[in-house]
Amino acid sequence: MNSRRRALMGLWAAAVSPGVVWAAQRASLADPLRFAADDALVDSGLAAALQRGFGRDTGVAIQLLRGPASTLLAALARGEHDVALANAPQVEADLAQQGLIHDIRPFASTDFVLTGPTALAKALAAESDASLALARLAQAQAPFITLADGSGTHLAEQALWRSAKVAPAAPWYTAATPGSSLLAQARAAKACTLVERGVWAAAGAGKGYGVLVAGDPRMAVDVRVMRSFHAKHPGGTLFADWITGPHGRRVLASLRAYRAAKS
Repeated sequence: MNSRRRALMGLWAAAVSPGVVWAAQRASLADPLRFAADDALVDSGLAAALQRGFGRDTGVAIQLLRGPASTLLAALARGEHDVALANAPQVEADLAQQGLIHDIRPFASTDFVLTGPTALAKALAAESDASLALARLAQAQAPFITLADGSGTHLAEQALWRSAKVAPAAPWYTAATPGSSLLAQARAAKACTLVERGVWAAAGAGKGYGVLVAGDPRMAVDVRVMRSFHAKHPGGTLFADWITGPHGRRVLASLRAYRAAKS
């Protein structure tokens, strides 16, 4: 262990109970802290940055597990994960009401953006109105690719279609191929899609492909950290404290697509 890491761990241990840190370190040697995050929060780079920062500051081994928010949160409720970072507020609220997850803490806020061939922007003329844009896309039957997987992105997209009073359907509305980047598939097919801003920022714009609609308040989403009632890893509370404290906020500040959650 180098001197810088020892110093960081010392500062962190001084801020919390040393016994808590050491217990979490010991437990993680045989059983790493299981940290689940929605796919978008992994693809944006946020989850991996938090994994590195927490491990560096505390010495606790942490395993990052990715997947759609709905699937990960169901596993968290069963005690298969210790902590989760999610962007699916309604699913989180439902599980909390059932007493299956707890200690839900606001961490960050971000939003989704509607992307597609830039040639569509003038025809849509929707500016920041997502409902208007989706209604016009449906009317034109412009190709649209959806995740259809219960992720935070998919749930947000479905809510936007409902607000537009549109029931999207084939042949112009199709599901993404699992295991491949949604954004890459949409670009290749010259199709529209909805992505989290962090994913867009990490991937960057492509020739003839860009953001068509952004800034609609209905596209905003909160990112929260939460724990399972059925998982007792001593690193769980430590991680929640770390991520919502100054150390986690510093990691967040390094990623321009996210803002710290309001207290």
